[in-house]
Amino acid sequence: MKILTLMIFTLAALASQAQQTRLENLHGKTILLFTPHPDDDVFGAGGTIALLNRNQNKLYIVIYTNDDKGSYDPDMTSQHLAQIRKAEEEVSEGLLGTPRENISWMGYDDGMLEYAPQPKLVEEATAIIRRVRPDVLLSVDPGEWYERWHKTDHRMAAFNTIDAVRAAEFWLYFPNQRLQLGLQPYKVPEMYFFYPSPQEANYYVNIDSVADLKFDAAAKQVSQFEPAVNKYRSDWQPADLARAKDEMRREQPKKDGHYVEAFRYATGFVQY
Repeated sequence: MKILTLMIFTLAALASQAQQTRLENLHGKTILLFTPHPDDDVFGAGGTIALLNRNQNKLYIVIYTNDDKGSYDPDMTSQHLAQIRKAEEEVSEGLLGTPRENISWMGYDDGMLEYAPQPKLVEEATAIIRRVRPDVLLSVDPGEWYERWHKTDHRMAAFNTIDAVRAAEFWLYFPNQRLQLGLQPYKVPEMYFFYPSPQEANYYVNIDSVADLKFDAAAKQVSQFEPAVNKYRSDWQPADLARAKDEMRREQPKKDGHYVEAFRYATGFVQY
């Protein structure tokens, strides 16, 4: 037990030493973000995304699913909901400074990511990493303890992304990508995972300066909130919007009196 504890502290110390510049202070870097649904990027890391875009980083958003199931409206269809969520995501990310052309969709159905063909899902994410060659990768973590058991897309996106990070390093994983597509192996230098459990969060970004922008961007995801999630409407009633933003402010994590976004910072996958 003592040896395991020592190893954990040693890995944490090495990770801290490896971090040269704080995430929110990066300039001119390539950032790749994987998100399970078209909203988790904004809810989990919207403030950080805004700061990265303000600093002239090149940010790419990859969305695993179309989020085409999460509506209680009996008149809604999956096809229509996918269109709605795509439009909302583009507007939402646009407010944060991400160009529409930097958003890509892997196209899986909501709730079905865990049942996607393997190893096809890993291969697809590996190709994206090798193509983009990010200085920093952001992705969802398995998350709060309840999410690990009940949020299948979150869990699968988290595990699949880190599996792809590992595969991207070694060319013998999916060698066709090198031989046929010219995609060379790539080692991701730094990773930040949003939605970490409190016990595993080890990095916090102060988002005071962009908190209101994050809440505005999140509010563009109208179909994710009441009352539109129950009976779809494309806009807000002023009272409903004010209530939703008040709830966002209450739920946004704080540290030392400041709005923050929490991450689990890592510099590599565990090989043992």
